[in-house]
Amino acid sequence: MTDQLLPVDAYLVESLPEIWFGAVLFALGMYVVLDGFDFGIGMLYAIRTDEREREAFLAAFGPIWDANEVWIVAFGTMLLAAFPRVYSRLLADNYLLALGFVVALVFRGLGPELREQRDDERWKRYTDYAFIGGSVFAPLLLGMLAGRWLFGGATLPVALTGVGLVAVSILTGAAFLAAKTEPGLAAELRTYGIGATLAYLGGVVVLLGTVVLTDAGGAADAVLSLPVAAVVALSVAVGLGGSVLARRGRYRAWLVSALALPTLLTILVAILLYPTIYPPTGLLVREAVVSPLALNLVTVLGFPVLLLVLWYFKFLYGVFSGPIESEGYGE
Repeated sequence: MTDQLLPVDAYLVESLPEIWFGAVLFALGMYVVLDGFDFGIGMLYAIRTDEREREAFLAAFGPIWDANEVWIVAFGTMLLAAFPRVYSRLLADNYLLALGFVVALVFRGLGPELREQRDDERWKRYTDYAFIGGSVFAPLLLGMLAGRWLFGGATLPVALTGVGLVAVSILTGAAFLAAKTEPGLAAELRTYGIGATLAYLGGVVVLLGTVVLTDAGGAADAVLSLPVAAVVALSVAVGLGGSVLARRGRYRAWLVSALALPTLLTILVAILLYPTIYPPTGLLVREAVVSPLALNLVTVLGFPVLLLVLWYFKFLYGVFSGPIESEGYGE
């Protein structure tokens, strides 16, 4: 009976390993997009000194930041379920980066939570340090981990990948805040967002040029391919178009274009990886995936949960889609 429902020696559909490869990268992309603007808010928080503005920044992301972290859990869970050898090698090879990322996430999360517990200036200053430091180092270390995933131990491409994720996080954070705050502050935020856009696009060009010149991770040929060129060209068009929208005060449209950039970045990662899934080991997607029966089983059990999570996020962002109405974290 079980054999009839779930094939033992064949996938439910022939391309199921590739579907799971795409699903794993989709979860990573959702995390980079959604928690990316949270990180950006934390970094922009550092340049504000007005207490009312800082409270408004915390109120903007307070109700949703912990929900956004569901996607990093989903990424790890899906990678473990479908590609356990990649999961173990990726963590083993990048243990300190992964640990540092988790520690940064803890500091980012605890900072605002503890800030509300005492009305003391010194206490608030220290908790702000934790919040800002975690918001900077979490995307930096996650980007460096992604760089090592793609390019192995090549130092400059790995560092540039980390800095690029920091820049795009500042951009999405500025666009998110501009769409939810009053016009005067939004106009100031767009200056930082446009600067981050130019830094990000320039960084991507320098990164890919470095990879071509050094053949970091053996990825030179992939970088010179037509799909990569198309994604880079589209990123430049989206980034510059978004900057024009920002200058015209069309902040919601700017936010949409800003969120498209980390999405395109994730697509770029997928293109550079495939058909391998961990280039430093040479593992191909079909070599690293679990057996047909196991993959069929996690597909039947896991994909309905994924659809439920997507529905929940649609509901959550619909509830908190308006302008900031409170001036306190979690209110």
